[in-house]
Amino acid sequence: MATPPWKRRCFSLANPKIEFKWNSTVTDVCGDTKVSGLKLRDTVTGEESELDATGLFVAIGHEPNSSLLKGQIELEDNGYVKTFDGTTRTSVDGVFAAGDVQDHYYRQAVTSAGSGCMAAIDAERWLEMAKGE
Repeated sequence: MATPPWKRRCFSLANPKIEFKWNSTVTDVCGDTKVSGLKLRDTVTGEESELDATGLFVAIGHEPNSSLLKGQIELEDNGYVKTFDGTTRTSVDGVFAAGDVQDHYYRQAVTSAGSGCMAAIDAERWLEMAKGE
């Protein structure tokens, strides 16, 4: 069975239009009103370089910041907070998880905003239910 389009990579390491700069950090973005280049620093050698560019995509990483929850709430093997039944509900009654800490598929700020709203609604409903007890 073919891989569904939404699970395919949007880029290829072999694409000649894409240049990867591994072990690099952006130290400055060049240009007055639009991006014209980047100043980079190699995180291994410390060497500085410049790269002509007309755009920039920033990735924030893929490690959830969930270490403070270890031993207090159920986590997936990959460190993400485990949620149940398509909700933001966690293994601890009254605790809800949202965003990058629980979404290992999309891992993006838009997901954080959307699931933050979901968690707020779940918390509101939980409080209403708890009030009736």
